[in-house]
Amino acid sequence: MSLQQEIIAKLGVRPTIDVEAEVRRRVDFLKEYVLKANVEGLLIAISGGVDSAVTAGLCKRATDELSQETGKEYITLGVFQPYGEQEDIEDSYAVGKALGLTQLVETNIGELVDEAALEVEYSMKHIGLIRHMSRAGKGNVKARMRMVLQYALAFERNLLVVGTDHASEALTGFFTKYGDGAVDLTPLSTLHKRQVRMLATHLGVPQQVITKAPTAGLWPGQTDESELGITYDDNCDYLEGKEIDATVRAKLEQQYLKTEHKRAPIPGI
Repeated sequence: MSLQQEIIAKLGVRPTIDVEAEVRRRVDFLKEYVLKANVEGLLIAISGGVDSAVTAGLCKRATDELSQETGKEYITLGVFQPYGEQEDIEDSYAVGKALGLTQLVETNIGELVDEAALEVEYSMKHIGLIRHMSRAGKGNVKARMRMVLQYALAFERNLLVVGTDHASEALTGFFTKYGDGAVDLTPLSTLHKRQVRMLATHLGVPQQVITKAPTAGLWPGQTDESELGITYDDNCDYLEGKEIDATVRAKLEQQYLKTEHKRAPIPGI
């Protein structure tokens, strides 16, 4: 078995999907966990990108169905988390409107991240490092600060936090440990990016969100593809078992191997 075949099997990706069946399977997955955990619903941070939009759509369907089936109100709480002024914040709100989300809040992480960065820089002075935090380091603080606020809200409302991790991200390890700082459920995990976009069309996600360049929002102008130097088309073709350029294939596999610690459970003894 080639490394490509091993990766595809490990990540559980299928080369082709029935979109309607996949939506049904993932909505049922979310419903099952809401009932099992005895919570009041789901929380999803809506970034304005296609991954969070699809996840929000699945969550909304799950909680709407549970409310209808049980007679008890279950909610999907959508959270907008800009860092200061977010250029594409209107895309986040467009997703909420298109999906019919009625429970929406905004938590601006700007001051929290800046204060954390200042504290880190002050601390580094004590070990002789007099400099600002690196751009990538501060980007990770943004991701983790968002999770702090998501879990604070989820605790107060008795919700499960839903993540947007999918197989294309798992292949490259392009996330902080356990996604953006750990989540409770990942309903997209066996889909690659192209398949996520297929579900987006089915769920009625706005077209400008489906087609926009994917970004983790780590700094202005940052995109996944420019950061990694690998296109999502090549990434998805690889996960479908197709032959791709040998140089790109090697780069993807090297990225996968060096980021195994991100996909593995925390080791203990």
